[in-house]
Amino acid sequence: MLAGLRPLLMPSRLDDPPQKIGFADDKWLVAPGGGGAAEATDEAVYLGFAVRNAGSGIAVMHGWSVYRGVRLSDDHNPIEEFHALTRDLYIPAGDIGFWQGALRDPTTTEFAEVRRLIESRERIIVDILYGDHEGGQRVITRFSMLPRDNGGLIVAAAKHWNLDRPDPR
Repeated sequence: MLAGLRPLLMPSRLDDPPQKIGFADDKWLVAPGGGGAAEATDEAVYLGFAVRNAGSGIAVMHGWSVYRGVRLSDDHNPIEEFHALTRDLYIPAGDIGFWQGALRDPTTTEFAEVRRLIESRERIIVDILYGDHEGGQRVITRFSMLPRDNGGLIVAAAKHWNLDRPDPR
């Protein structure tokens, strides 16, 4: 493993180009620079946002977990409880890309809660698990999707956890 090549996901910049985000069922969202998109139907909840890899290595996303409202705690869900991604998402060092997630079981509490957050335009918290292209240097970054007055969502990073080495704090 090349210890010096570490990925670090952050929200993209406001002046970055929009990201087209396609889902397996032919649903499309567009996330503006620094922003995200969310949509709920009776069958699925779609989430996505633009990210920038501020690190020096390729970022490979592995999974995600979603929360409602503000989560100020210093913990994250166990890795085993993260949703796996349907497709491989790689972000080159110093470049932009996107994250996407979908909930497709309307019978779950998670589906109902996230749908409610989207419809009532409340904050959504997403933790993303990612690492380097060799499967190491895993990190969880907490992102916040905040509603804007213009109807869009702005995205901010709140916290990072190193899983395979000591945290910087």
